[in-house]
Formats: sequence, structure tokens, C-alpha cells
Amino acid sequence: MALIPHNPFHHLQNLRRELDRFFLDFPMNFPEIDATMGMPRIDIYETDTEIIARCDLPGLEKKEDVNIEIENNILSLSGTIQRTNEKKEERVHLQERMTGHFRRTITLPSKVSTDGVRATYKNGVLEIRMPKLNNETKKKIDIDFV
Repeated sequence: MALIPHNPFHHLQNLRRELDRFFLDFPMNFPEIDATMGMPRIDIYETDTEIIARCDLPGLEKKEDVNIEIENNILSLSGTIQRTNEKKEERVHLQERMTGHFRRTITLPSKVSTDGVRATYKNGVLEIRMPKLNNETKKKIDIDFV
């Protein structure tokens, strides 16, 4: 009869492997949960003259609820979505709409100027138009023939 060494942590190692596998595949296990997990979704577009960012932010009640910053080619959005018009005494059965503080930081595809940035909010979508910087450092050098 062969002796088999006893490993009291054998079951815990199996459990850890299963948990690791679960969390590696987490977004695929729950396709209805977005990978951004509560962060606003953003689309970034580029034209010849500007970068356009469109962000889904339904529920903003006033412009002080959102902050837009552009620094070193990075767009940062932060703010708070408060649902003040809802009654507190209601029993909630399902709550999927985003509430509370949000923050999203995106590296822009081109350098933009902070002058002339325009932001509009309509139908739950925040649109930010940022003019591109004209970085023409290339210059043709004329040669004098003597």
C-alpha cells in the first residue's frame, strides 16, 4: 500500500484556480455589464480641424454637475449624477441607471488647443469640440547660391 501525503490546502488551491478563471472571464460571463463598469461611455471622432468627444451622461440636471478639463493632450470628465426628483420612500426593486460620482480620462488622438473648446449638452449626450493645434514645425529652407 502506497502512502499519499496529505495536503490540507488542496481544496483551497482548486477554489483559487476557479476564482481566477472566473474573474479573468468576468465581462464575458456577464455581457450586460460594460467593461467600463459605471463609467460614462465616450466616442471620439477626428476631423481635419477638430477632435469631437461625445459622452452619454443621462440625468445631468445642471452644468455645475460636470467638470471638463484638458491638459497635456488628455481629456478628463468628472462629475455627479444626482437623481433628486425621485422619492426616497419608494421600494427599489431594480436600479441600473448610473448615479453618483463619475470620472473618465481619455488620451486624445491629436494635440488640441484649449482655446475655442465648445461643450454642449442635449438629450443626455455631452458633446465636446476641441480645435486641433497646427503643429507645423516643418519649414522649407531656401538656399542662397553665391
